[in-house]
Amino acid sequence: MILNIKTRDITQSAVISEEISTALYCSSNLSANASDYDNAIVVHVFFSQVKNTDDLLEFQNLAKAAKVNILSTITTTRSTPQAKYFVGQGKAQEIADEVKRLDADIVLVNHSLTPAQTRNLESLCDCRVVDRSGLILDIFAQRARSHEGKLQVELAQLKHLSTRLVRRKTGLDQQKGAVGLRGPGETQLETDRRLIKVRIAQLQNRLEKVEKQRNQNRRTRQKSDIPTVSLVGYTNAGKSTLFNALTQANVYAADQLFATLDPTLRRLWIQDVGATILADTVGFIRDLPHDLISAFKSTLQETVEASLLLHVIDCADSRKLENIQAVNQVLEEIRAQDVPVLLIYNKIDQLENTLPHIEYDDQNKPQAVYLSAHDGQGLDLLIEAIRQRLSNEILTFDLKLAPQESKIRHRLYQLNCILQEQISEQGEFLLAVRIDKTEWLKLLKQFPHLAPMQA
Repeated sequence: MILNIKTRDITQSAVISEEISTALYCSSNLSANASDYDNAIVVHVFFSQVKNTDDLLEFQNLAKAAKVNILSTITTTRSTPQAKYFVGQGKAQEIADEVKRLDADIVLVNHSLTPAQTRNLESLCDCRVVDRSGLILDIFAQRARSHEGKLQVELAQLKHLSTRLVRRKTGLDQQKGAVGLRGPGETQLETDRRLIKVRIAQLQNRLEKVEKQRNQNRRTRQKSDIPTVSLVGYTNAGKSTLFNALTQANVYAADQLFATLDPTLRRLWIQDVGATILADTVGFIRDLPHDLISAFKSTLQETVEASLLLHVIDCADSRKLENIQAVNQVLEEIRAQDVPVLLIYNKIDQLENTLPHIEYDDQNKPQAVYLSAHDGQGLDLLIEAIRQRLSNEILTFDLKLAPQESKIRHRLYQLNCILQEQISEQGEFLLAVRIDKTEWLKLLKQFPHLAPMQA
């Protein structure tokens, strides 16, 4: 079923109508023809005299990933956004005329709009208006397959919708009580807000349970001393293809934005390291909605708690440096900037005179690997680089703790990193410790006085 809902035709509550999907395209009809997709007009504003069309091209690819048929693209140049329509008054009228001429269903704006700007454009164009954040949320809604993924997407959508509710002209606009209960009652808008607030609380409670389960599984891996390697990178950089090549998994991989949404974990055996958990995560993108980051907190926690991050980069992309910066910004937002990173320059098969190789830093530690996940070139070099990085990240030393520092000793036992323990005549704990460097740095932040105690 394709939704073709005009703004003026909406006469129901935004949350009561359960049969209406928030997606632009109903994902249950995956075999629909292109003519059944929503017809859209794309709007993009250049805020500098140098018109870089890469952002516009990426947004058009996002629209195609959302199963939208682009009828026309309208661009304009401004120094600052306009308060009422984001674009100028004349350009807004041009968009409205184009919508009427082409009989478009929706207007996609490649920027973040305020709720007021969205409503003003919808009123003028007489059709739905979706900004960049709304489009990304819609793609996530179509791609979510697991129960957790669906909960996360619904939570992000409701948080996005809660700031965009408007008063509907309906017969339920004012609810009144019976005898003895008469009064102003509750408006439909207030009802929508209350129901959304209740639903958000329910989703957060469910996701908290999922997060507890993930934390329990993570602690089990930590007790087993199994390191975790997490794949991160810009969307469509080839993470899932690399994941399948390393683990012989069957994760869906395609040349499209956000092809993979639900995280997948597989066991990988590496010489001198042993069993290792490899995690495939959702791709990042510029201006990733904050509601998505908060909703996917439990999923992204796999990245925060990882022993090593494999930052997959499309080296054939002309904007690879900007993509690296965008990924680093998201890593900072989820507080994973201190996790060790190994750069993976993928898709060297699309470049000339580039062979698989490893780049080392001044300390002779692998810093970057050049490979092609699609052709399988350089995968053995990647395994070798991971082996060197993980083996170098395991610290072995002796530690002496005072009798009153049993809390630290208990924490070390929780991490399952004490190889041997003796007690001195003064009651001190003499420990032989083997611990992951990342976990040790976390302990040093919590107990700074431990550093000089390390023998």
